Amino acid sequence: MTRKYSAMVLTALLVLGTVTGCSGKGVMAPSVDNGTPDGTQDIMQDDNTNNSGVITLKVWAEETQHPTVQKMIDSFIEQYKGQANFDITLEAQPDSTTRDVLLGDVQNGADVFSFPDDQLSAMVAGGALAPVPNVQEVKDEMVVESVAAATAGDTLYAYPMTADNGYFLYYNKDYFTEDDVKTLDSILAVCEENGKKLSMELNSGWYMYSFFGNTGLSMNINEDGITNSCDWNTVDGDIKGLDVAEAIVNVISSPGFVAQPDSEWVAQAADGEVIAAVSGVWQAVAVKNIWGDDYGACKLPTYTCNGRQIQMASFTGYKMVGVNYYSKNKDWAFKLAQWLTNEQNQTLRFVEQNQGPSNKVAAASEEVAKVPAIAAVIEQSQYGVLQRIGNKYWDSCTRFIDSLLAGNTTTTQLQEKLDKLGFLARLQEYEPVDFWSSKA
Repeated sequence: MTRKYSAMVLTALLVLGTVTGCSGKGVMAPSVDNGTPDGTQDIMQDDNTNNSGVITLKVWAEETQHPTVQKMIDSFIEQYKGQANFDITLEAQPDSTTRDVLLGDVQNGADVFSFPDDQLSAMVAGGALAPVPNVQEVKDEMVVESVAAATAGDTLYAYPMTADNGYFLYYNKDYFTEDDVKTLDSILAVCEENGKKLSMELNSGWYMYSFFGNTGLSMNINEDGITNSCDWNTVDGDIKGLDVAEAIVNVISSPGFVAQPDSEWVAQAADGEVIAAVSGVWQAVAVKNIWGDDYGACKLPTYTCNGRQIQMASFTGYKMVGVNYYSKNKDWAFKLAQWLTNEQNQTLRFVEQNQGPSNKVAAASEEVAKVPAIAAVIEQSQYGVLQRIGNKYWDSCTRFIDSLLAGNTTTTQLQEKLDKLGFLARLQEYEPVDFWSSKA
């Protein structure tokens, strides 16, 4: 997530990503020939320059990343000085909407761009990504999971950039011990005793998954890339959907819990109202400024479900850098994409942006291990899964949790809401808003 990212990630409703043969403004998407083992046949081509002989490249990156990315671009130009004259422009583009913007006009999109792993499939289907030419080199340098996240079928379509797009628990060590943060029950008890709050964006499907993920229940994307298979409403098994829903209601009912957007809790932490939060590394700098260098960060706690403790799950995610299939300077675009994601620049991104590296050497450094947020997202990753969810998942989750927050949560009502959650996740189109009326 994206992030979410952003974490926790978040994140798209574009139908173009699932329509074959159509991309951009009425332009037929290219069929990528994967005739060679690494999927690069006919992809690399001679660089084209403008009439002045200048290599022109457009780069998209998050605006907050621009100071760091510009340093990388400057060092790239210096590295290849004498080999070409460059005109490289850096434009602001939120990672969360890169897919939508690119597929909306792919031929005029950026040559090189960052994006979260959950957008990969739609970009591949839309013919927007050029396969990576130096596959083995990337595999040798990057952690296995990040390479898998950048792969569709047997083809590598992007260069891994980060390995930290997940979420975990932040906490104020002035209130919590390491034992306190092991269970959600004890966290809420501490919050209640002190008149404080645990914050979580519960009505986001990204975070809501944490309650369902390790229960044996499943939500998976179908082949259409839009709808899902969902058994979260099951009435059979050791853990039923109703058990999870009742556990969520119990959390919501605690005076020590607040459901709110991830963007709001940091200000409340500064005011002393929030002393714990489920979030990701994108908040690490702000948290450090508020709670100091010794702020607490760890894996998510367990929670009580049907009389047992269930480890909270998470979506794990990666960010990567891709090259536009329609780039007129594709060879140089690949060189730049690889430069932006090499060991040196992943280390720079960590130092300046506190983003966890996917490069093996950079990720194994002592400096990375010393950052609580990075260590926590790594610890939580063993209880996470790669986000592969259809577009119809997100809105149905928001509606489900919003309906719980509004009340009407008898056993019968909860089962009806779970049935609607599973039903809506599978729909091609949504029912009217009043489908979630107070009667259910």
